[in-house]
Amino acid sequence: MSNPETMSRAGADLPLSQAAPLSAAAEVKTALTGLMQDLTAFQAEIKQQLQSTDERLTMLDRKTAFARRPALSAAVDAQAPHQKAFDAYLRSGDETELRGLELEAKSLAVSSDGGYLVDPKTSDMIRSTMASAASIRSIATVVNVEASSYDVLIDRNNADFTWTTETASLTETAAPQIERISIPLHELSALPKASQRLLDDSAFDIEAWLAGRNADRFARAEASAFIIGNGVDKPKGFLQHQTKVPDAAWSWGSIGFVKTGTAGDFDSTAPADAIIELVYSLGAEYRANATFVMNSKTAGAVRKMKDADGRFLWSDGLAAGEPARLMGYPVLVAEDMPDISANAFAIAFGDFAAGYTIAERPDLRILRDPFSAKPHVLFYATKRVGGDVSDFAAIKLLRFAA
Repeated sequence: MSNPETMSRAGADLPLSQAAPLSAAAEVKTALTGLMQDLTAFQAEIKQQLQSTDERLTMLDRKTAFARRPALSAAVDAQAPHQKAFDAYLRSGDETELRGLELEAKSLAVSSDGGYLVDPKTSDMIRSTMASAASIRSIATVVNVEASSYDVLIDRNNADFTWTTETASLTETAAPQIERISIPLHELSALPKASQRLLDDSAFDIEAWLAGRNADRFARAEASAFIIGNGVDKPKGFLQHQTKVPDAAWSWGSIGFVKTGTAGDFDSTAPADAIIELVYSLGAEYRANATFVMNSKTAGAVRKMKDADGRFLWSDGLAAGEPARLMGYPVLVAEDMPDISANAFAIAFGDFAAGYTIAERPDLRILRDPFSAKPHVLFYATKRVGGDVSDFAAIKLLRFAA
């Protein structure tokens, strides 16, 4: 028979064995509840962080858009840091990468007025476009200066001399006379604008657009100033010198001219004579490098001329890119020259490399302004340039007068 005490102890243990699984299930349930709460909190935190990150990326999208642009050419890779920094500044005003550029590169520099110097790639684009424009820049002397003006020193006459013998005493001879011509630099500016939406387009070539717009404005302004500029806040053109005298009465400080013999036209009996006289009014030392300058309408009239033997004075260039020639001298067609009219100086002839000097600062400054014309962004580009006649004997004019 079983022991009652043993049975009693077994009966007492039975509820305890059944209670153990119930206690473990409660613990698991509690753990799962806590885990779900942690997961819910973690999910909410992740959602908040993602939302914050999305907002931040949206705000920074304009500043990072330039990174997705394809390279313009293989040559840009060598200047990638400067291109990216300059592009970022133009698109969004981000100065971070500009400030991080090394000074030794000298491609970009912070100026005192808050602007930045154009990187060499963009500046070269503008300079080449300007040089290819119909301007006397292509035949004049162009110098780069770091000052506010440029002085040209001209030896107006040769040193005097005398013939002598072995035993004769020498006497003092006249010293050469030096003329100083000061060419001040003036500020040339352009203010193109673009919408912010256009700048945000990663496929938009901001450098080419900015270079093209500024090059066109600068080229037209310079071409006009070098010919007809009055010298007030701009270069002084060679046609604007007040003293123009007949070549027979020429003296230093004035520009000599010859007349066609007929007011507002060439002489009908011998139209080519005026061109021939103009050529030989220029000194022989200047004729070797001389060029005719006239506009398209005048060129159209001149190219019909023939000499006494019926041969055309005008001849087109034999090779592509070679200028047309008049009496063997190249012709520059500059539209800022005046049309043929009474008393007009419609044709110039001279050695412009000696006769006209252009002085300029080598840097082009660009200031980005996103505030003044919202929602557009303004790009204030400035350049300093000056020009003036540097040798009055090197340029002659043809006046359409009796």
